[in-house]
Amino acid sequence: MRLDKFLKTSRLIKRRTLAKEACDKGKIQVNGQVAKAGTELKVGDLINITLGPRSMMVRVEKLEEHVKKEEADRLYTVEEQ
Repeated sequence: MRLDKFLKTSRLIKRRTLAKEACDKGKIQVNGQVAKAGTELKVGDLINITLGPRSMMVRVEKLEEHVKKEEADRLYTVEEQ
């Protein structure tokens, strides 16, 4: 699954266009490497998100195309906040 789609599906970032912009600005890293929006994710990847003064690291637990809002947080686990 593409990084920008995962960020939107998991509701870590509200819209896919915002996720793409964050990737283009270098604010998203996957496994310690600056990632592009089209980076393919695998279960177990670590995503580091830095937006403004906030930073968060999450581990990918599941990759699903469609998820209900209540179940979105099951796609990842927060490692650091």
